[in-house]
Amino acid sequence: MAPRTLAALTLVLLVAVGLAAFHFWSVRPQEVRAPEAVVVGDAAVAEDPLRAGAGAKGGGAVPRPVAGAPPSPPPEPAGEIVVDVAGKVHRPGVQRLPAGSRVADALRAAGGVRAGADVTGLNRARVLMDGEQVRVGLPQAPADQAASGAAGGVAGASGPSGPAAPLSLSTATKEQLETLPGVGPVLAQHIIDHRTESGGFRSVDELRQVSGIGDRRFADLRPLVQP
Repeated sequence: MAPRTLAALTLVLLVAVGLAAFHFWSVRPQEVRAPEAVVVGDAAVAEDPLRAGAGAKGGGAVPRPVAGAPPSPPPEPAGEIVVDVAGKVHRPGVQRLPAGSRVADALRAAGGVRAGADVTGLNRARVLMDGEQVRVGLPQAPADQAASGAAGGVAGASGPSGPAAPLSLSTATKEQLETLPGVGPVLAQHIIDHRTESGGFRSVDELRQVSGIGDRRFADLRPLVQP
């Protein structure tokens, strides 16, 4: 074998041995240190999230909350309530609200209180119950009057100006008619005009002949008026 060829083979072998040694050195096993715990106040929290998760699944000790951390907020009330907003509001009727809503929320959902409505006895901060009725500027129902004597008043009770007995359609003034639910200045004038043209009301059913009074509004007015 020629000396030059022998030298080339020797160089190739040396390079191969060097690469093999480097590869062996790079893949050798290395020592791994266990993660250290970080102590905050009187609670120790593991730095390794995998070990923390394994301890929770295996029923191990759960880290206590860090001292001085703010308390968690109370849970929000879940569900929905249905209330009836009646009287001198812009959109009277049934309203669906989140559980825990207050009287003020029901009034906003009904479009707000109409101008001139007496809300002196209305507790707007009271928490609503499912199925109740909020009465704005209306006379109290008999059940509400008994409850108000025991509990110090019911939300939605009318002020002193509200009528205490069924209103007479034949003698009521325009201002008195406007205290009825859903009756504004225009509808009150229509009632007076019909009364003038027909010579008074002989029955409550004649309200159906007044322009602007439909079946739903008539059902609301019927127990509150008389001929």
